[in-house]
Amino acid sequence: MSADPLHAARDIVIAGWELGESFIRASGPGGQNVNKVATAVQLRFDIRNSPSLPERVKKNALKLGGSRVSKDGVIIIEANRFRTQERNRADARARLVELIDQASEPPPPPRRKTRPTRGSVERRLAAKTGRGQIKKARGKVTED
Repeated sequence: MSADPLHAARDIVIAGWELGESFIRASGPGGQNVNKVATAVQLRFDIRNSPSLPERVKKNALKLGGSRVSKDGVIIIEANRFRTQERNRADARARLVELIDQASEPPPPPRRKTRPTRGSVERRLAAKTGRGQIKKARGKVTED
């Protein structure tokens, strides 16, 4: 477990006791070090039961988490990009902060309905009339 609190945008602070970290063996480059040392990090954060997050942010975070969120509402972030535990740990925490920042963004302003201008309506109707006359001229020629 991590003791340091996590600071996200909009004054959201996640206490250290809410985060759970476990270290696992990583795959990829690193030679014999990969087989011996557990450098990858699994960061667990229970979004659903967190007292640090407002309800709107919880709902958005669960949606944004996608396949990283378990059925119980726990987000699991795996970080194994780097060869050291410290850098992977910092990477996992940064990715969690990024997700919470996205989830805490305010909703976009409501859409205002607009109407086409009178000129654009007239131009559209004139173009339709012109196209109709072109098509009408393609018909059989009649002698008047």
